[in-house]
Amino acid sequence: MQTNDLTMRPITGRDELDLFSRLPYVLNEELADDLAAGRRRPEWMWIALRGDRLLARAAWWSRPADDAPLILDILDIEDSTAGPDRVDIGARLLHTAMAATLPNGSRPPDYSRFVPPDWRENAVTRQAVEDRMTVLERTGARLFVERLRLEWRPGSPVPEPDGRLAFRPVRDREELVALMSSALDGTLDAHSRDDLTRMPEHEAAVRHYEDELARYTSPRDWWRIATLPGGEPVGFVVPARNDYNAIIAYIAVLPSHRGNGYIDAILAEGTRILAGQHVPRIRASTDLGNVPMANAFRRAGYINFEREINMTWS
Repeated sequence: MQTNDLTMRPITGRDELDLFSRLPYVLNEELADDLAAGRRRPEWMWIALRGDRLLARAAWWSRPADDAPLILDILDIEDSTAGPDRVDIGARLLHTAMAATLPNGSRPPDYSRFVPPDWRENAVTRQAVEDRMTVLERTGARLFVERLRLEWRPGSPVPEPDGRLAFRPVRDREELVALMSSALDGTLDAHSRDDLTRMPEHEAAVRHYEDELARYTSPRDWWRIATLPGGEPVGFVVPARNDYNAIIAYIAVLPSHRGNGYIDAILAEGTRILAGQHVPRIRASTDLGNVPMANAFRRAGYINFEREINMTWS
């Protein structure tokens, strides 16, 4: 599509990855592998050009077997362009790309953006983040939550078991779903709280299990239930590997056992399991507002290396 001197179109394929990657972002290094694996498609990767100059881009990500985009995780504008024109171009590109890419009448996939942990403290970085948020707001999106992205690195200490809890593998799907349902009571996680406005706890737990945990191909015997010496469950942790990293996919303390400091032992167990696989790093995330969980990761030696901005459409 051409409007005045601006051309907006999807890339033709892998041959245009260099063009698409002219705007810097941490995900650029993953694009080739994502295309090869089917997590991205050229028709989901849009660019705005003035002549041969790349002014904006947008791209969606999905699981290889999915027919529709799952998340909008790339939205960039050329920050060196002076004035509000760059935001206008970004909004025009996103409007055009959404109309051509997303199913008619569907709610757009959520937006995710990785930003520096101190992005508000640097005027240049803050402007770049806020400009992209403005682009999204012009298409009807709103801020949903800001999250901490956390990382444990080899060489960081892992506490030894303190003896207060025992750990065993998860018996089956039904056991973990039941514990997940219980853990949703009083949750501080924004996505879980949003789910609970639309469905009961058990349904939310089943959906989370089926949409995420069941898809990991890493061994399920890594998953652990934490129990008191008598066998009563107090929480659980799901160490796993996704397509990119070893991760703490889910961790929780059950409501009746919160406030006893068990989260530290449960997180240490999950970290030990993954560290024992000699991985180069372990990733995790939690909401900025979930202070107890953020503090637990800090005590366990995880550093906040990035933040994530999530925006959504109503």
